[in-house]
Amino acid sequence: MTLTLLHTAEAHRASFDRLRDKIAPGMRLEHVVRPDFLERAQDGIDAALDAEITTMIKAAPGPVICTCTTIGPAAARAGAIRVDWPMMQAAAETKGAILMVYCLESTRAPSLALLQDAMTAANHPGPLVPLPLPALWPLFAEAKLADFAKALALAILKQAVQMPDLGAIVLAQASMAGAAPMLEDLGVAVLSSPELALRVGLARL
Repeated sequence: MTLTLLHTAEAHRASFDRLRDKIAPGMRLEHVVRPDFLERAQDGIDAALDAEITTMIKAAPGPVICTCTTIGPAAARAGAIRVDWPMMQAAAETKGAILMVYCLESTRAPSLALLQDAMTAANHPGPLVPLPLPALWPLFAEAKLADFAKALALAILKQAVQMPDLGAIVLAQASMAGAAPMLEDLGVAVLSSPELALRVGLARL
């Protein structure tokens, strides 16, 4: 079988290949990049888009990881692994407040719902604090990945120091993973989705 990754941004191809080289050298990944899926999903996922996502996932020769949080619910209904689900489960096992960071408004609802599901299952009392950073998304869209990661880290740090009960930071979108190493000195769990999800996907082969 082959592990397929459904992306909505080309930048994820190299990121997941680097992770593959770290945890499973030589393993072949099949990348499907569909930026149009994210563009079409900004105002909600209609029946036509849902059907197209489902068809793509059902046709894959093995497990599929959907790396886009916006279309994640539709992909999961079709049998894909949501890239953020293992991360949300890990966050729910921590103690203290959870700060959930995101840039795209279309990410907010599916990510909050998934994290709340994980917290309920783990009896995590919260609080859950969303941190929207939409002004930073153009940096990622323009492939200024280092600038994007640095700007994220600075904005998150500004919020985190105001939360003495902070237990975990959730970087809701896979594109945010580059900020995680810059936040290690905070002394709380800083969770990003790509590696956790890739390990789950590889385990299903």
